[in-house]
Amino acid sequence: MNVRRRLISTAALATATVLGLTALTACSSDAADKNSEDKLDVVASFYPMEFLAKEIGGDDVEVTRLTEPGQEPHDLEISAKQTAQLENADAALFLKGLQPSVDEAVGQSGIKTKIDAGSLTSMEKHGNEVGGHAEEHSDEHDEHDEHAGEDGEDGHAEEEGHEGHGHDHDHGGKDPHIWLDPVRYAEVAEGVGKAFAKADPEHGATYEKNTAALVKKLKGLDTEFENGLKDTRSADRVFITTHAAFGYLAERYGLTEEAITGLDPEGEPSANRVKDLQRMAKADGVTTVFHETLVSDKTARTLADDAGLKTDVLDPVEGITEKSRGDDYIQVMRSNLAALKKALGAK
Repeated sequence: MNVRRRLISTAALATATVLGLTALTACSSDAADKNSEDKLDVVASFYPMEFLAKEIGGDDVEVTRLTEPGQEPHDLEISAKQTAQLENADAALFLKGLQPSVDEAVGQSGIKTKIDAGSLTSMEKHGNEVGGHAEEHSDEHDEHDEHAGEDGEDGHAEEEGHEGHGHDHDHGGKDPHIWLDPVRYAEVAEGVGKAFAKADPEHGATYEKNTAALVKKLKGLDTEFENGLKDTRSADRVFITTHAAFGYLAERYGLTEEAITGLDPEGEPSANRVKDLQRMAKADGVTTVFHETLVSDKTARTLADDAGLKTDVLDPVEGITEKSRGDDYIQVMRSNLAALKKALGAK
């Protein structure tokens, strides 16, 4: 046997195999690059923005979300990898004022299309009491308010100007939770659809069609909330939450949200604020203290135990996890509606 010839043949075969695999890999890579180049590359800051991008963009967008599932959006710090993703993206979809590190990274990036969701609808300032019944409690709480004015421990004033996670930065202290009002969220969707079409005119018709379909879904959700919360057992229609995420929703459907800690989801309430809520809950027939899925329920459960109330989940839909009561924004919002109906004794 010619050992030398055998070794040469084996080496040649190995070389040919490697070259073939390299060529195949290169072709696959080129195909993948081409496929990626055909899509609008969008970086979304957190879940509600990702939901819009995917619903409106469909198969014509590649969406990267900066906030991981289960991560509290307000706490996000942009990594070097994410900064690079932003630099290489075609568009950034974010909500200025909610995540300061995202605002800074987007502002410093050379990205061409920067879509601030807050600029696409109206925004308002909210304290930790939001809705149409604020004046009804004034007589009952006069003594408390006077005392609080002396020692500076009033929960309303303390939390309304809170600067914990940058909520008060770019939108002048306005409440960023616009996505929890289906009507405002639909307005944002329409603006995003137009921005996508401008950035990627080739697929403009598709973005327009997808936007119309999403707006229809959100209008349907609005109707469900309006009908579902029309008649309630509770005349004052008050509900208590851990932080003031549901102000827009409360205003839209004639409810009053009383938040324990204001706009900061991880803030600590003053002792006077807790006593105030206990008295209010008894006076207004409140049955439930709502907590969230991404934040500790300790504060809500403590208040509920002390006041003899129940607890339940009202999800601000800042991220979808296995603990979420639904697989997407629409499903979780419907779960929120069911929880509110139960707490308020809706017919």
